[in-house]
Amino acid sequence: MGAQWKQKGREAAANAKGRVMTKLSKELMIAARNGADPVLNPRLRMAVEAARKASMTRDTMERAIKKGAGLLSEGIVYETVTYEGFAPHQVPVIVECLTENRNRTAANIKVLFRKGQMGNSGSVSWDFARLGAIEATPPPGGADADEAAIESGAQDLAPGDDGVTEFYTEPTELDTVAKALAERKWTVISAKLIWKAKNPVTVDDAARAEVEAFLEAIDGDDDVQTLFVGLA
Repeated sequence: MGAQWKQKGREAAANAKGRVMTKLSKELMIAARNGADPVLNPRLRMAVEAARKASMTRDTMERAIKKGAGLLSEGIVYETVTYEGFAPHQVPVIVECLTENRNRTAANIKVLFRKGQMGNSGSVSWDFARLGAIEATPPPGGADADEAAIESGAQDLAPGDDGVTEFYTEPTELDTVAKALAERKWTVISAKLIWKAKNPVTVDDAARAEVEAFLEAIDGDDDVQTLFVGLA
């Protein structure tokens, strides 16, 4: 849980799936600011892959890209806003939002942090590493993950669930390493920038439940895109 926090069972519920699609659409719009061609825009290419894996329709995807690239006459412009602070029991949290109304988002996040402690910029991010993270599964027949990491240029790796390996990279090398893994027949599930906690906090079960409830409340806000939590 030291990287991206994932709400338990979120994808299983219909309303949760709607939130996922909203977040994916916003990411497509933000990424498309740097160009509407995924071939020339690595961030957009990764956003398109994530949208496809979530079964977003082609029309919805193309509309989001056109909106972000300024090819439609709609006036909504999203920006990325990041907040830092602590969940209950001094668990560090970084909240990344995509919003068209910074004032509204700031007010909402401030209210949500009442059960924790909201901090200034840099108050917790100093204890996180900014990394690229690639989730991938090996080719049929298997492959050595350590060897794949070395050959692809990844800095580090960690085993995940269901045979998934998470490869860590420098932020600027994310797209290059993802392509290198794909060339070695690994199936890339996701590739994104994350904040990885350097010193995750350990709590007991009762405290964890309190932290989880806090995170679920924040994640339920429409403007919240991603949560990164320093929780062991």
